[in-house]
Amino acid sequence: MRKIVLFLLIPILSSGQNSIGIPEVINYSKQKYLAGLQNWKTKQDKNGIIYVANNEGLLSFDGKNWTINPLPNKTIVRSVEIAKDNNIYVGGQDEMGYFAPNSNGKLSYHSLLDLIKGPQKSFGDIWDIISDKNSIYFRSSKQIFKLNKGIISSYQAPSEWLFLANCNGLLYAQDNDNGLVYLKNNKWIAVETGALAIKPITSMLSLENGDALVTTYKSGLFTLTNNTLVKLENKNDALFKNERIYCAAKINNDRIALGSNNSGVYIIDNQGNIIQAFSRTEGLQNNNVLSLFLDNQGNLWSGLDNGISLITYSNAIKQIHPKSLEESVYSSAIFQNRLYMATSNGLYYTSLQNMKDLSYSKGDFKFIEGSKGQNWNLSALNNSLYLGHHEGAFLVEGNSIKKIASSFGHWNFTPFVDKEGNQKILSGFYNGISILGYDNSTSLKNTEINFFKESSRFIEVDNSANIWISHPYHGVYKIDKNNRIVNFGEKNGLPSNLDNHVYKIHGNIVIATKSGVYDYDPKKSTFFPSNYFKNNVGNISIRYLKEDSIGNIWFIHDKLLGVIETTDNIDRVIYMPELTNSLVSGFEFVYNVDEHNVFIGGEKGLFHINFENYKKNISPLELKISSVKIISTYDSLLFGGYFKPINDQQIQDSNFIPKITNDWETIRIDYACTLFGNQNNLEYSYKLKGFGNNWSEWTNRSEKEYTNLPAGNYNFQVRVRNNLGNESSAISYSFIILPPWYFSIWMYFIYFIIIGITVFLLSKYQRNKFKRQKVQFEKEQIRLQNVYELEISKTEIDYKNTELATSAMHLLQKAELLSKIKQELSALMKNVPSKDGIEEIKKMIKILNEDDKKEEEWNHFSQHFDKVHSDFISKVKELHPKISGNDLKLCAMIRMNLSSKEIAQLMNISLKGVELSRYRLRKKLALETSTNLFDYLIKIK
Repeated sequence: MRKIVLFLLIPILSSGQNSIGIPEVINYSKQKYLAGLQNWKTKQDKNGIIYVANNEGLLSFDGKNWTINPLPNKTIVRSVEIAKDNNIYVGGQDEMGYFAPNSNGKLSYHSLLDLIKGPQKSFGDIWDIISDKNSIYFRSSKQIFKLNKGIISSYQAPSEWLFLANCNGLLYAQDNDNGLVYLKNNKWIAVETGALAIKPITSMLSLENGDALVTTYKSGLFTLTNNTLVKLENKNDALFKNERIYCAAKINNDRIALGSNNSGVYIIDNQGNIIQAFSRTEGLQNNNVLSLFLDNQGNLWSGLDNGISLITYSNAIKQIHPKSLEESVYSSAIFQNRLYMATSNGLYYTSLQNMKDLSYSKGDFKFIEGSKGQNWNLSALNNSLYLGHHEGAFLVEGNSIKKIASSFGHWNFTPFVDKEGNQKILSGFYNGISILGYDNSTSLKNTEINFFKESSRFIEVDNSANIWISHPYHGVYKIDKNNRIVNFGEKNGLPSNLDNHVYKIHGNIVIATKSGVYDYDPKKSTFFPSNYFKNNVGNISIRYLKEDSIGNIWFIHDKLLGVIETTDNIDRVIYMPELTNSLVSGFEFVYNVDEHNVFIGGEKGLFHINFENYKKNISPLELKISSVKIISTYDSLLFGGYFKPINDQQIQDSNFIPKITNDWETIRIDYACTLFGNQNNLEYSYKLKGFGNNWSEWTNRSEKEYTNLPAGNYNFQVRVRNNLGNESSAISYSFIILPPWYFSIWMYFIYFIIIGITVFLLSKYQRNKFKRQKVQFEKEQIRLQNVYELEISKTEIDYKNTELATSAMHLLQKAELLSKIKQELSALMKNVPSKDGIEEIKKMIKILNEDDKKEEEWNHFSQHFDKVHSDFISKVKELHPKISGNDLKLCAMIRMNLSSKEIAQLMNISLKGVELSRYRLRKKLALETSTNLFDYLIKIK
């Protein structure tokens, strides 16, 4: 049992303390990269793309998109290598070959099995692939295959091949029986190992002096000098043996990363001393590390037994927090070579070593008793360290604290000179302000200001010893030397009475507001927008400001940290999006020690920024088109990300511009920058030539979709910039949208024929239409002529009708005249005495009563009447042949609508005789009682 406990304690006893600053660890689980659990090897091409040998195939990652490329037999990919011929060689189970881009830019697999002789094809797993000079070597347990100029030869294992690597220009291998050997003149030559037990070797790394560091799985570390293997003695030897060093990667000339099966990653120097350690505690997904790879940006990729963890090793931002504690940090201070952290639940400290970048100091944080609860502030003033706590104000004395003020909630500590010129300290607390100082004694006294009772979290003292306090919801206050209080708000030039924060920048009082920063004019006692801040950051909302020791202005906009840096009298604004949503919102804190050490309070621990390195660690912005997809009924990959072989510059060939049919709905273009670990720092801008020539606004989106583009030639361009303002050159992708089938050349020919036929038919139709119109015109002319003739006839009829009426009237008048004459003659005859006279009168009356002439007049009238009334009399005779001549006369007179009196005069009968004649006529015509005689006669045509 004692041996077991000692065995378990070996890592703890041997590894020592870790560095206090840990770079960010970004984890990619299998749910993110959508492939198998285990990741065996990692490589990177010249364009920055990462390739990982995974249980389910070859993974590729461009900074945004993970893509899995399986082998034909769907087996595990154990190894990967990028050779000089720009192919990606992979090895699986009974499978080996390479991936290369096909015609549409997608990786396509090419097997090499056909180059291997039959019995050797069953070789199991390919564990290592090494590119050496012009040959590619593949290691399985029984064979090492050599591919050269399209021919594969092999080296049979004396017992079992355990290892293969290229180091210092030589190809090394390890056989289970013969040990470490190297290849020279096509022969394996043994390396001098003496009696050392080195089974098995897991890596060989070149050292600066020409030697090599050799790691083993169970035997610790060795160095190879002049082809002689020597044990590397160091205090961590037992740890390395126990932890099973499975892989290694060189970080720089004095740093090496070791991957273990049990405890994650160790960073050591060339002597085997542990500098840092990364395990589950520091953020790895698990502690079983299968592969390590340092990319061209200084990031350390850890292929794990379950997932992939990216250690941003060269990142200038690191996180500091006590082990197993991720409490919010509200303040920090360095005092007497110790780093103190004021957290949401206590005060912690650790010792610091004398080094430029303090994040590399080793130590464990210790809790200071009595500090439990909310810690608000740490301030090193007058050779003392003050602690603002929820329960009061304290002095920090080493690893203990001493209460100096009992009032609750001390927010801050600010140097202050009183009226007598004594150095004092102002401390704002929940209900006002207190003054800390020594008055002719060695005891520190706390005096509260009774006339001011506002919570005083923000306090500054101006050059005239006025005290400025701001309360986000109550306003800005100034207390002068005479203890007069003035409240400032909108009436004094501020944009609002709320959310105002007072700070001292460049020696002057300023107010950070939702509408920018405002300067104070003491002569007018008003505020006005600051030109300095307006010129640098505009009128954005700002709630925190801090001037560092060299004049840089750190600020918080929303949840984004930024700094206005002044170099050679030139200002530039740098934003740090890496910390967005990681700071303590509303209680932000920046503690600047120097350019290499800036501490930022975070929601989970303290952040350390090596600001000098942050500005220098600028990797080239490698931008690429990741994919182009056509989205219609189903998605179709148009372009897979490679214009040329993987290591070549990825520029589209003008001879390979795709032509896209118009039946698509959306074209989606994905692009990415291989700036691993800093994706939040990137913004993209794009334009589509042929659709618009203006660049878009900068955005963090790395894809663009276009819907229903018209036919034409297009060139999509995109560029990227980082938070320091560095901008990449634009890359482009050209494509052609074909017109729809109904706009093709052959359809234009058909359209021409159709148009010709249509013109011919229209012409013919127009001619026929003209003919029809001519015939119609002629008919119309005839009709008009007939109408004209009818009008003439009507006119004549009207005239004749008029004559007929005149004739009828004449007859009527004549009848009346004759009747009067007869009456007069009859009267005269009574008065004539002579018989002769009477006889003469009688003769005259007789003459008047003669009907011969009346009949002639009637015949003339009837003929005239028939012409006007379309042979009415003839028609009546035809319809009623039995009626008499007098009846016809009566019919004619009734049709002419003559009155009974007029008819009586014309017919020389009485009115009663007319009525009797009308009655007889109705009977002869056989009319119903209800039928009107006039209506009947008028209807006869």
